[in-house]
Amino acid sequence: MRIIITGATKGIGKAVANIFAFSEHSLALCARNLDDLVKQKSQILETTECKNVFIKPVDVSKKNEVQEFAADVLAEWGAVDLLVNNAGVFIPGEIYREEDGVLEKTIETNVYSAYHLSRAIIPSMIEQKCGHIINISSVAGLKAYPNGGAYSISKFAMLGLGKCLREELKEFGIRVTNVMPGATWSNSWAGVDLPKDRLMEPEDIARIVKVATDLQGKAVLEDVVIRPILGDL
Repeated sequence: MRIIITGATKGIGKAVANIFAFSEHSLALCARNLDDLVKQKSQILETTECKNVFIKPVDVSKKNEVQEFAADVLAEWGAVDLLVNNAGVFIPGEIYREEDGVLEKTIETNVYSAYHLSRAIIPSMIEQKCGHIINISSVAGLKAYPNGGAYSISKFAMLGLGKCLREELKEFGIRVTNVMPGATWSNSWAGVDLPKDRLMEPEDIARIVKVATDLQGKAVLEDVVIRPILGDL
């Protein structure tokens, strides 16, 4: 498969890239930091059978950069089989007290990025009459929680995006999956005083993504919720 993964150098995105690299798929990876992308590409090429890794530094909160990334990938491959909208930002705070601009930044990164990238890639999927879009949302998009603020708003919107795409694209043979993890180890949790076994590992979320793509063409895993065994924090 030809696979795009956003936010691909850390946390869930990196784990997803690694699990597909071991299956010898072609990968197009983006993140903000070029050095991180170069290191990840080298690691994949040196430790897996994957030989086709396209990287590009992208600030996904900027529409033009997202569209340029999509255009570059399509110019390279012609079409995309799997799009994993994973990039996101978490800024804790309460709606009535968080700094001005937090909502805009969060929505631009977590929702608009997936919206613009999906719109750019979908026509090629329609043309080939198949494809799969996987949106990494969050349980924060199912139930609001204290100090979630703009993040929770964005994840409710992300789930809405996935639901709309599911209805719009099924007639073209394109699958859409919403993955909603609970607390998962990533940079968002750096410095938090919690036992490591209280949070899930990114590799577990990556396995769910892989399972969703392994289903036969007549089936689609629409929504999946995965939480720490002891429940939400």
